[in-house]
Amino acid sequence: MLKGEVIIDEALCQGCGYCVKFCPRGCIAITGDKFTPQGYLLPTVIKPDECKPCGVCAMLCPAAAIEVYKFETEVVA
Repeated sequence: MLKGEVIIDEALCQGCGYCVKFCPRGCIAITGDKFTPQGYLLPTVIKPDECKPCGVCAMLCPAAAIEVYKFETEVVA
């Protein structure tokens, strides 16, 4: 099973919200409780188990603040 990990670089994030708006699975949200060093609201991965590492968030980030890592997990029957 393909899983993903989304890493958001707080120093680069500009708080535009594109990652939130275009994540097809709704895995990222701006919760309003964390800020970047520049004072922007920081998106947070709220559903890490539902991420199917499509990379849309990273592709659309104008600040290149997102990296998506893909890895295989074993399915236990």
